[in-house]
Amino acid sequence: MKTKFAIGCLVQWYECNIIEEYVNSLKDALDQYKGQVIVDFTILGNQDLEKCISEEQLNKCIKQIKSICAGNLTTVGSINFGNIRYIDKLHTIADYRREFLEKYHSQVDILIQGESDALMPKQTFTVLDMLHEQVKDSTPKYIATFGINKMWDSSWKPLEHIEFTDKPFINNDEKNWWSIRYTMTKEEMDKFNDKIEDLNIVNIKPHKFNGCGLIISSETVKAGVNIPKGAFFIDDTALQNMAHQLLPNMPQYHFKNILIVHNRKHPNKRSFILNEDTIDYIDDKRKSTDWYNVANEFCKINDANIFNPNHRFYTWDDVWKNINKNN
Repeated sequence: MKTKFAIGCLVQWYECNIIEEYVNSLKDALDQYKGQVIVDFTILGNQDLEKCISEEQLNKCIKQIKSICAGNLTTVGSINFGNIRYIDKLHTIADYRREFLEKYHSQVDILIQGESDALMPKQTFTVLDMLHEQVKDSTPKYIATFGINKMWDSSWKPLEHIEFTDKPFINNDEKNWWSIRYTMTKEEMDKFNDKIEDLNIVNIKPHKFNGCGLIISSETVKAGVNIPKGAFFIDDTALQNMAHQLLPNMPQYHFKNILIVHNRKHPNKRSFILNEDTIDYIDDKRKSTDWYNVANEFCKINDANIFNPNHRFYTWDDVWKNINKNN
């Protein structure tokens, strides 16, 4: 096991009640691998976007997250904590992942984008080590992905796990295990992945991915593929556009029969946020803020115009100006 990895995750203060699930799945994956892995966490205490119900509760959340991120992994012998840092300035997932790729691409062979609402397959490092050893000389620039749940349109079908892809998409469904709104446990994920006898790996063209669990070779980042600074909020579309533009023929090795879980609708994802206690659904909570829809729309426009010389990128200043104008 020669491949060197870095895996990084941004943890918002309000994700204190879900981060342990991600960390426990990561621990299982680290236990399977005897090579070198750098584990990186940034814990964010900023309240510019979401405000906590009290300063006392905010401190409890941060303390809880720090304890989980450090304490739950101390028994794993193969890891090297590159950084567990706490910051209180506005710092989005796009900011974190941009800095993560820039910081570690010269130190490791493969970079993995963790996420607080994800469950990592326990096979993560072992199968990626195998893949890298096979392709590092022939196609050193590549990205890789694992199978995902059933998605809302056919453009995602190439990425769907083989046991999920033929299931129907049911809007607002929380009961069926293949659905977006279903919250899956690590044990349920393991049942799918433990069935594997032979890996089913395909090359996806054109590139298609979301940011959760994305795997990027360091050579890809060295070629310039990273999240542009114009993407101030949402990261995955901008990164995909950069990959299309710079390395359109770069392979995307996709493990069709290894499942990664993205519990994007986890009911505990947004805990202790002021004025959200009476709102049940996670998307409704986020959309109830005055900033989300504006920032989301501005970031989509930025993503679509990365290579447009006539476009000036929107920033957070534009978001605040828009909100103040409408108020």
